[in-house]
Amino acid sequence: MLVFRGSRKLMIRTQVYLTEPLYKSINQLADKENKPAARVVRELLEAGLEKKKAVSAKEAFMEIVRIGKKAGLRGPTDLSVSIDKILYED
Repeated sequence: MLVFRGSRKLMIRTQVYLTEPLYKSINQLADKENKPAARVVRELLEAGLEKKKAVSAKEAFMEIVRIGKKAGLRGPTDLSVSIDKILYED
């Protein structure tokens, strides 16, 4: 394993196999943005990983529902009928 100490971050050299279309796309983007292909790959990986880490609102809500069910909690069963009473009455 080769390790490089760049101006900001420790970098580890690695090797990946790319399809030809992916390789061409990365190099075209690198030429367009006037950056090295390695930097383009790093930026794309960072953006993709951040997107994967982000939890959607639906996923967060469903996790709350799972926790509630596991704890045996139940909400009102007539919410659509009694929403005004629940929200506005003491």
